[in-house]
Amino acid sequence: MNLSFLFVEWLGTPLWMWSSFFALVIAILSFDLGILHKQNKEIGVGESVRLSALYIALGLSFGGWVWWYLGSEAGLAYMTGFVVEKTLALDNVFVIALIFSFFAVPRIYQHRVLFWGILGVIVLRAIMIGVGATLVAEFAWLLYIFAAFLIVTGIKMLVIKEAEPDVSKNILVRFMRSRFNVTEEHHGERFFVRKANPRTGRMTWFITPLFMALVMVEVADVIFAVDSVPAIFAITTDPFIVYTSNIFAILGLRALYFALAAMIHRFRYLKPALAIVLIFIGSKIFLADLLGLEKFPAALSLSITFAIIAAGVVWSLLKTRDPQQPA
Repeated sequence: MNLSFLFVEWLGTPLWMWSSFFALVIAILSFDLGILHKQNKEIGVGESVRLSALYIALGLSFGGWVWWYLGSEAGLAYMTGFVVEKTLALDNVFVIALIFSFFAVPRIYQHRVLFWGILGVIVLRAIMIGVGATLVAEFAWLLYIFAAFLIVTGIKMLVIKEAEPDVSKNILVRFMRSRFNVTEEHHGERFFVRKANPRTGRMTWFITPLFMALVMVEVADVIFAVDSVPAIFAITTDPFIVYTSNIFAILGLRALYFALAAMIHRFRYLKPALAIVLIFIGSKIFLADLLGLEKFPAALSLSITFAIIAAGVVWSLLKTRDPQQPA
């Protein structure tokens, strides 16, 4: 059998590396859904922490392989992207918690929504990153646009206090409710249900609140990707590093959600740290030009990024250690 096609490059990386990565992701998700969570069940904080540790270990192990096979610069870029994407994903947890609360999604079915949400993320991020990589390869100046966007976004996060989003006023929620048949009650783990239409008496397909929650989770990820995708491209333009660090950071989000949702109030001061990280990542592209460097040192970039995030986490935990103490 001729396997030479596996060494053909796609987006600058041999096909065997892409296929191996996707095979690994499929194996991980199959193990998660087919063995660990074959039956719907509530995930407690303890199980959430253990699963999160497993996913983080898998992500870091893959980064170790990238370091060994592709070199230290690629390894450092992967690790920086992984840390940044993992931290940005924490902000997504708050929005997901609001969505689940609004649609009154029972805890026993939240893992199902997040699982299918991850599958959507894998496809949507692939499209966004593929388009981004193609554009950056064709128009290198787009990196400066990405960098400027990150700086502006970071400054806005520091200066403007965002109001808690009102899911009931979301244009997509109102559109689905006005255009489709939507049930008011949940029907177990089902996304769609066939029942009699109260207006016509005919059997009709209805969308359940569980499916609406899934759609909103997917849309939330697309919105967050507007920040995270430019951030990772500002770190590296290698599509393989960009995509794999993105996906490994997001894979463990489902497991991490159940632990973080219970203590999201402890990370209220993390957002300023995220804003500073975005400003730093955007600024280092311009800084490298000013210093006459081909690229900002990867090791220094990872160290500064990790230090900012660690400081934000520690400060948050210290400031919220006493529930009775005013913030």
